[in-house]
Amino acid sequence: MAITGNYDKKGSPVPESASGQDGWFMSWRDIGLFLRSARTDAAIQRLRAAGGDRHAFESVYSSDADPWASGEPQYRYQRRKYDTLMSLLPAGPYAQALDLGCGLGLLSQRLAAGAGEVLGLDIADSAIARARAHWGHLPNLRFEQGSVTALDPGLNGRFDLVVIADTLYYLQPLDDARLATLAAAIAGLLAPGGLCVLANHYFFAADPASRLTRRIHRAFAATPGLQQTAEYRRPFFLTTLFRSPLVS
Repeated sequence: MAITGNYDKKGSPVPESASGQDGWFMSWRDIGLFLRSARTDAAIQRLRAAGGDRHAFESVYSSDADPWASGEPQYRYQRRKYDTLMSLLPAGPYAQALDLGCGLGLLSQRLAAGAGEVLGLDIADSAIARARAHWGHLPNLRFEQGSVTALDPGLNGRFDLVVIADTLYYLQPLDDARLATLAAAIAGLLAPGGLCVLANHYFFAADPASRLTRRIHRAFAATPGLQQTAEYRRPFFLTTLFRSPLVS
């Protein structure tokens, strides 16, 4: 598979322009999406304190069919974000793909167009039920309840593509030791030569959420069994690609 990305003269990956190759891809209407997302994030913080992660995510999906407005047609940002993520993938096809924290399956169904089989995992049963209702007609796509912090050992070594988009920064606490454990567990999901795509919000260097994103991506880059191959910065997210080494 070919590797895409920008590189300097020494062969190191270089982040692309913050506006992306196709320019600005938001409208003023998308401010509403960010406000709604912020309200959902605040609700998760409150609910987590009362009953933990699964309770928090189950509650927001039970009370709102699309808590982050990811699939609502009046907003452009999330749709274009998924378009961009798909454009950054090296050419497939991929035999087995995994979407961790799949939510409503909007990205999972895009992955299904270039993969033999796709598995979407999410902590919330309500999200999984809606994903199945939307995309259950696709024969190579299935959804299961599962947590990134308690991955089934039977998944290890199965996937030549693992995507983790906008998921890990919701885990709390997220100290360096836990990050290292999570990154190692996700690396273990990859087949030899498999690709891991990590995407998280990124606004500006001094922003606390952006600093957390940088810490997550650095933890993956430091993980044995993962080799960083490319990095891309877009408004307003950072995507890093990692490879699992081929077995000699």
